[in-house]
Amino acid sequence: MSEDTPTGESDTATLFRFLNEVAIVAQLSGNAFEKVMPGTMTLPQFIVLNHLVRLGDGRTPLRIANALQVSKGAMTNTLGHLERAGWIAVRPDDVDRRSKRVDLTGAGREAHAAAIDALGPELAWLAGAVPPARVRAALPLMEEMRRALDVRRG
Repeated sequence: MSEDTPTGESDTATLFRFLNEVAIVAQLSGNAFEKVMPGTMTLPQFIVLNHLVRLGDGRTPLRIANALQVSKGAMTNTLGHLERAGWIAVRPDDVDRRSKRVDLTGAGREAHAAAIDALGPELAWLAGAVPPARVRAALPLMEEMRRALDVRRG
């Protein structure tokens, strides 16, 4: 049973409101981002490139799919597009030749950087609407929520 806050809203209701706002922000920001992406890059493709930039090369397609919580089929499709664009290279695993590994190419790093650059005007506009100091202050909470949810998914 959750406690009521001084405003009368339950903890459950507060958490739902918060997560609902996060979902709406994700939807709106994803749509805004996709409108300014360079060339034919899609948001799912950028997300995979961003994952590889952040965490490094050599991950299996299944590991990437699990991390991004998408099906293996969806990941195979996205990786196919990225490979045809020359942004990743898919190679056999050095140890288990049946498995594959995904590496970011130089062109993939450039495409990732171009996508970030293309987002610049959107981010500048948002910085005028929401003070970056407030965003910085919210980051520890967002990171804590992400870590809690990530542990829960197993």
